[in-house]
Amino acid sequence: MLNLGKKVLVFDGAMGTMLQRAGLKLGEIPELLNFTNKDVIVNIHKEYIKSGADIITSNTFGANDYKIKGGEYTIPEIIDRAISNAKEATKGTDALVALDIGPIGEMLEPMGSLSFNDAYDMFKKQAVQGEASGADLVIIETMTDLGELRAAILAVKENTSLPVITTMTFEETGRTFTGCLAESFVMTAEGLGVDAVGINCSLGPKELKPIVETILKNTDLPVIVQPNAGLPEVKDGKTIYNITKEEFLKYVCEFVDMGISVVGGCCGTSPEYIKLLADNLKGRKTVKRETVKKARVCTPSKVVNIDGVKVIGERINPTGKKIFKEALLNNDVDYILGQAVSQVNAGAEILDVNVGLPGIDEKTVMVNLIKEISKVTNAPLQIDSSDKNAVEMGLRYYNGKAIVNSVNGEDSVLDSVLPIVKKYGAAVVGLTMSDNGIPSKAEERVEIAEYIINKAISYGIKKEDIYIDCLTLTASAQQKEVMETLKAVKWVKEKFGVKTVLGVSNISFGLPMRSLINETFLSMALANGLDLPIINPNAEGMMNVINAYNVLSASDNNANYYIKKYSDVKNEEKPIDEKDLKTAVIEGLKDKAKDISVKLIETEKPFDIVDKYLIPALDIVGEKYEKGEAFLPQLIQSAEAVKACVEIIKEHTKADNKLTKGKIIMATVKGDVHDIGKNIVKIILENYGYEIIDLGKDVKTEDILKSIEKNNVKLVGLSALMTTTVVSMEESISEIKKNYPEVKIMVGGAVLTKEYAEKIGADIYAKDANMAIDEVKKLNL
Repeated sequence: MLNLGKKVLVFDGAMGTMLQRAGLKLGEIPELLNFTNKDVIVNIHKEYIKSGADIITSNTFGANDYKIKGGEYTIPEIIDRAISNAKEATKGTDALVALDIGPIGEMLEPMGSLSFNDAYDMFKKQAVQGEASGADLVIIETMTDLGELRAAILAVKENTSLPVITTMTFEETGRTFTGCLAESFVMTAEGLGVDAVGINCSLGPKELKPIVETILKNTDLPVIVQPNAGLPEVKDGKTIYNITKEEFLKYVCEFVDMGISVVGGCCGTSPEYIKLLADNLKGRKTVKRETVKKARVCTPSKVVNIDGVKVIGERINPTGKKIFKEALLNNDVDYILGQAVSQVNAGAEILDVNVGLPGIDEKTVMVNLIKEISKVTNAPLQIDSSDKNAVEMGLRYYNGKAIVNSVNGEDSVLDSVLPIVKKYGAAVVGLTMSDNGIPSKAEERVEIAEYIINKAISYGIKKEDIYIDCLTLTASAQQKEVMETLKAVKWVKEKFGVKTVLGVSNISFGLPMRSLINETFLSMALANGLDLPIINPNAEGMMNVINAYNVLSASDNNANYYIKKYSDVKNEEKPIDEKDLKTAVIEGLKDKAKDISVKLIETEKPFDIVDKYLIPALDIVGEKYEKGEAFLPQLIQSAEAVKACVEIIKEHTKADNKLTKGKIIMATVKGDVHDIGKNIVKIILENYGYEIIDLGKDVKTEDILKSIEKNNVKLVGLSALMTTTVVSMEESISEIKKNYPEVKIMVGGAVLTKEYAEKIGADIYAKDANMAIDEVKKLNL
């Protein structure tokens, strides 16, 4: 029986390392060895059990429809055999079997072409078969994309009763390959109801320590750590790791002292490593950790802690907005995305999304807008709808932790919406109204607030995820109730300690000089404890009030932000004309970029458009990416905007060839079936004007040589993600250098370092797409 969080549990180590020891041939699919080399697999499991592992992992990491297509065995057959082999190894022991689910191998939208639903279906097939075959739990591991992780968690939770442990793999920056923060990961996974969270692979235990600390500070769940045996390098054709089992134990013991409750190993760890862990840690009582109580929301790359005044942008809402209504009805997504970008640039940290309008399919439009907004900004969203189906679909496809606006004091509403909020781990806004309407007195609104809070807690929603809106009534019609609203805000904050929300601009409907009323009311509300004003952040006066309040309330330490913003107003950046092509590309507004290109092509030369607007815009996005101000989704979205512009230019000039800056061959080396990184680099290079000849994955050296001869290229890009295939990369480099010494070779991949790239003869090392661009620019292709 799985008993997480009470005593230290020990997972097994690396299946891949043991398969290498057993003579796994380059290019063999590990999951098929469950049939062809059953005894080898069973014996590996037995070795880990003998070493003291409480839980062994089935040999199913890549058993999905994307990686294994049209073979002799179906995915359910592979999983069934893998679980059967693992169960055979556990006979006569107390060891448990975890169904191992790894990444699909294809990026999800918007970074790739795989849909959330297709990913969900693949994970569902794995999970259902795993439970049917007798797995005791599921481990979803080595994930880099929070969206893919969410699809996997939901597939397991909705279709099985198995406990779920999940890990992501992080870089030393504290982010995954796609830019996901450790805090966003644990917040989202915990909200979806997993049983443990943690980190595995990519780095050794020494390098993982700061990320482990972050995870422990941000979740109440049991935490698992499965590091690599240090960092990899290749010697004499074999991949080795740079720390001993004794050093590994030392670091993992530190993790346990910090509060980790599940340990194990990833790449490079063998039964010897696991035995040392088990001998020293197995069964040890776990360290008690402080409870995490934080009001916060997130996207993969941004966390908003509601520890002060945070602005919710109100502009993505058709109420009282004629142009916005027309944009919704006409599916003018670019206008709506422009509103999103504009609000974030003006200071909104969260965006309200309301698409409730007669004549549209609110559920479908909500999902589409959530997807599109995530491409151009990393601001968290507030899903604002009275339609519970629109709320649920929005939450299902939202990548992170959102706010739901809203519920009220009616039981029928609470009982229909709160279970959805709980299932998806969202925060929720409670309106202080009941079936009798909005009470005029503050005391009655506070009573409704208490009822909503208690009801939400009864559904398992944390108190810190409950926000209360005491409702702004118009001063022109209900003047006496204005002060009652402010009293209610103050009392709710003081009595219950929850965060408060108000739609501020409602106060001034029907009055002249609305901005004066709005700003004054906002000041009063902030003084009474308002945390989340829903306002138009483009209204400069409203933002000025908030910035001044933050100084006076000591939220802006030493008035640092205020001084920076207002000390030299003349030097403030002027807003760029929204018609500017560079701005459209930087903001990832594809349709707007296309429209501007159509006009520019009438007055400017094709290459001038590319060189004056498109390339400089991509360079700016690249700089932001390097600084951590933009992330992979934004990088790709800007590249897609450029692609749309280039297509317009080609259509008008018929100059396809003239727009090519040079040819580059790209390939994932023999034996490696992972091409996510290569595909991202390809997208970025193409949009800088290079022609990419993509040979795909698992590419033989002779095929690369033939392509060099045929296409007369000056640069070849090689990718390897697996430690087992860097040897193949070295062989390919050697053959290319021997046959075409004038051809430059660029390499990349998770297991590579600059030093190792130089050692195996590569000319260029690119750790990511942005570095690849910088290096390629230096060459005269």
